[in-house]
Amino acid sequence: MRIAAFGFRTLPPAKGAAGADKFAMELFPRLVARGHSVVAYNRRYPDVFVDVKEYKGVKIKTLRTIKRSGFDTLLHSFKSTCDIIFRNTADVVHIQNGGNSIWALPLRLCGKKVFISQDGVDWKRDKWTWYAKAYLQFSAYVTAYLPNEVIFDNVIARKLFEDRFNKVFSFIPFGSEIPAWEEDDTILNQLGVQKGGYYLFVGRFIPDKGLHYLIPAFLRSCSDKKLVLIGGSPNPSPYEQQLRDMADERVLFPGFVYGDEVNTLIKNAYCYVQPSDVEGLSPIVLTVMGLGVPMVVSDIEENIYAVQDTVRMFKQGNIESLTEEINFAELNYPEMQRLALKAQERALSLFNWESVVDEHVKIFTTA
Repeated sequence: MRIAAFGFRTLPPAKGAAGADKFAMELFPRLVARGHSVVAYNRRYPDVFVDVKEYKGVKIKTLRTIKRSGFDTLLHSFKSTCDIIFRNTADVVHIQNGGNSIWALPLRLCGKKVFISQDGVDWKRDKWTWYAKAYLQFSAYVTAYLPNEVIFDNVIARKLFEDRFNKVFSFIPFGSEIPAWEEDDTILNQLGVQKGGYYLFVGRFIPDKGLHYLIPAFLRSCSDKKLVLIGGSPNPSPYEQQLRDMADERVLFPGFVYGDEVNTLIKNAYCYVQPSDVEGLSPIVLTVMGLGVPMVVSDIEENIYAVQDTVRMFKQGNIESLTEEINFAELNYPEMQRLALKAQERALSLFNWESVVDEHVKIFTTA
């Protein structure tokens, strides 16, 4: 197959990257390894540019976009759509994020097979303005009817769409396994942390990730460890400064970290915390499970589906409840480690990247 893909930010991931970029990094090179050709459309922002033409066999085409949140995606997706049509770069188009589903119409009119990966219920995310939420509500209808197929990574969002549109959609979860890497303590030394001496979060600094619960909960807890918050705001935002204003010297903000360095930070954390209000099937949660690291997550449906009874959970949005769970982790670490092993067994048995690729190939060829 000749496949083109857009809707993520950059491959390999760079500043501002999130779960969509992790997904692209895992899926596309594996498709190439199966003998398919893949063209991936990177975004070039005024301050973010990954200067590569190829990544693990994936051909990279980089198109400029603007910095403004939401509009950056629409502009880049429009340019990608035009390039696919006028340069005939592919027969199959894989689009991430239902907000891009409007581009399925011109692509299908030009004879392309179009597949949308929908990772959650985007209009529930607090980061969006009212008009962005209205657009995402509209794009849900477009997502349901225009593509050849819609692929969900979690059963909760799929059920919502199936109930709303009286249609059956595909479900393919993310993988969890991480290839072996040469562990290096350099990143720990750079941050001034020791193995097992810190709690960790990795992701974007946006309201629906719940960091405004995590920071005060950690500071109120009995822990004498550090809290390392990897990531940042994908676009200029006062929210990140609000988080910094909440923190003290025990909370570290190293910025964006990727690849083996972030895997090393996860592997050596005392505990990982995912305090989200809204998620799809979180790639970082599955990665933490696969690495066998203790974890605390919010009790939203998507997290419960991923972890079941293998991690500790707190009441969504409840700082006191999260403080209690951090204290539990401090006082009952053998139990946290027992749960982590159970989570690892669950992740590696149910969430496998090779199976993910098999299922995508099957859908691309039969839909």
